[in-house]
Amino acid sequence: MSTTPRPDSAALTPRNVSALLQDTTPWLSCDECFERMDSYAEALVHDPTYRDKAMAAHLRGCAACDEEAESLLRLLDGG
Repeated sequence: MSTTPRPDSAALTPRNVSALLQDTTPWLSCDECFERMDSYAEALVHDPTYRDKAMAAHLRGCAACDEEAESLLRLLDGG
């Protein structure tokens, strides 16, 4: 048995439990998300009220894709 403490990111905090239990339907793979990323980001820049349920669900559950989307949004927004 390991006595090494877990990093905070692995702890079962309320935030992490919520992320594990979230509804991820409609489901997109990371590849599908990446294919839609450009058009999704451009739509958000032109219309901040734009919603894509599948993309939003994937980005809530995938830190890597969410980081990519945020970077692209900053780039398109001039920041």
